[in-house]
Amino acid sequence: MRLFFVPGSPYARAVRIAVAELGLGDRIAAVETTLRDPASTLLPYNPVGRVPALVLDDGTVLTETPLILATLDRISGQPPLLRLEDPAAMAAYGRVTGLLDGIAVWNRELRRPVQERSPGVIALEETRANRVADVLEAEGARGLHPGSRDAAAILLGCALGYCERRHTVWRWREGRPALAAWFDAFAERPVFQATVPPPSGI
Repeated sequence: MRLFFVPGSPYARAVRIAVAELGLGDRIAAVETTLRDPASTLLPYNPVGRVPALVLDDGTVLTETPLILATLDRISGQPPLLRLEDPAAMAAYGRVTGLLDGIAVWNRELRRPVQERSPGVIALEETRANRVADVLEAEGARGLHPGSRDAAAILLGCALGYCERRHTVWRWREGRPALAAWFDAFAERPVFQATVPPPSGI
């Protein structure tokens, strides 16, 4: 099997961490690729042109993070990271996905030329991110132990790690000591340190 990724993608980072956590590193080859590139090695496998993309042994290509995580859980034979039978775990995963999706839209908007940016979109996504982060702070990231093998915790770590390196315009740590402490503890995990994304200057 092959996993296509780019180092800057928090979605692909979450899957790369899951591969390591589930002990599948010897069965899945990580293949770095490019995005928004007509010559990308990804496009023959995934015409959508997004990562992560997991090519299974039979040639099937999976392209959405939760679908890939569920597949990794199935083939690993270990306790699952994405606990589909647990409503609380699914709620936590869905909330973190909403946070990260909004940050991705916000970041993409900031990468446009100034005259093409939508102030309304930026304001909406900044408000959404702050709202979710405030709830996480109030809960003390309850249920998302930094040492847990849990898909929601992994995705939250990747979302906040993305903001540390590639979306620094959002000062998510300000006024949120519990969330910051949670992230700092999570960031000590060796697999997290091994997948730190490059900075982007935004």
